Amino acid sequence: MDAVSLVALLLISAGLLQSLLLALQSWEHRRYARSCMASRDRFGPRGRVLVISPCKGVDLGLADNLRALLDQDYDDYDVVFVVESEDDPACAVIRWVSAERRRGRLLVAGRAAGGGQKIHNLLAATAEIDPQYELVAFVDSDARPRRDWLRLLVSRLDGREYCAATGYRWFVPQRATPANLLLYSINSALMTLLGKRSHGLVWGGSWAIRREDFLRLNIRGHWQGALSDDLAAGQALRADPRPTRFEPGAVVCSPLHGTIGQLFEFVRRQYMMARFYAPHWWRFGLAVLLPGNLAWAALAVLAWRWRGDAAGGWTVAALAAALFGLSMLRAAMRQSLARVYFPDMAASLRAARWFDLVAAPLAALAHALGAWASVFGRTLSWRGTRYRLHANGQVEIISAGRFVAPDVLAESPDDREEQRGKRRRAA
Repeated sequence: MDAVSLVALLLISAGLLQSLLLALQSWEHRRYARSCMASRDRFGPRGRVLVISPCKGVDLGLADNLRALLDQDYDDYDVVFVVESEDDPACAVIRWVSAERRRGRLLVAGRAAGGGQKIHNLLAATAEIDPQYELVAFVDSDARPRRDWLRLLVSRLDGREYCAATGYRWFVPQRATPANLLLYSINSALMTLLGKRSHGLVWGGSWAIRREDFLRLNIRGHWQGALSDDLAAGQALRADPRPTRFEPGAVVCSPLHGTIGQLFEFVRRQYMMARFYAPHWWRFGLAVLLPGNLAWAALAVLAWRWRGDAAGGWTVAALAAALFGLSMLRAAMRQSLARVYFPDMAASLRAARWFDLVAAPLAALAHALGAWASVFGRTLSWRGTRYRLHANGQVEIISAGRFVAPDVLAESPDDREEQRGKRRRAA
């Protein structure tokens, strides 16, 4: 056997081994999620909670997202919505829904002079946290939590075993477009990497911490001048000996509609921020993406070199079947999670689940392309504002644009018509 074929076989073997290990991790994630979701009725409120939701622009389904947040089965909590300016179109929706639900208040933070706008909003909201609040929770405006989200998110934060608790997002494609389906598959694969302990990592769209720990760990200090709220907070959380808990009950659905360009910009932005705020995780993430994609490339090389050889052809076919079979097994396990997390959405996610089953290798390639693009450059765009990141994690605002729909989640025609109707009624 020549050296090229031998290297190709070694790469394929590495890809198969990694795929098997990831399948085992997917199984463990599903086992853990099922166990937690089955026992979620056992947990009651932990104390008074301040929920902070930074907003910018009109997210897809924003009104329904806010209603879900204000309708939690947790009596003792307050919600603060934080915006940059009164001119933000989100203000009209926030006021409308807050008046409708008789809960929630609006805080105008002003424009950020340095650091990310979301960070600036969070700093304004946490400048003085009233001692009456025992816990602080954070949720993104594009998240649509279940009624028991807040109760489950804070259920284990008794100050002893865990320092913080985090959920994650589960994208819900609004249309079965290539961009939506690819990002759905990428996000589903990432989510199954989470286990009971998240090693100091939190997702900024759904996490909570006790007020005393928030102050003691100086999370506000880590936020100063930064762009990524969750990765900067993670730097502080890792200084605490207690782990951060991943809470399956705090997983939130997030409506999704975007373009291929927005998909790649979204993936690149996530990895770009990891490059500057969690470089070890960034390098690990890039490395994890290599074996699977290289295995398919090596298989193509092997098929070319062994063309015309009957035995070689059968070997290539068997290796391809093994790679694709393990890919489908992993996809099947993670797509069964849709029934665990959001059983009422199983029907609406049917197309996305089938896409993940048959096209997971394509999604893995798109994921790798977006991630490896983060190796180059220092600038990125986020909700209409362009930033430049510096080596120390500090960020420079290059240009601040008008209020726009989110970078990945775009308004649908129905949402735009709903907002026009609300503005007419408000006038």
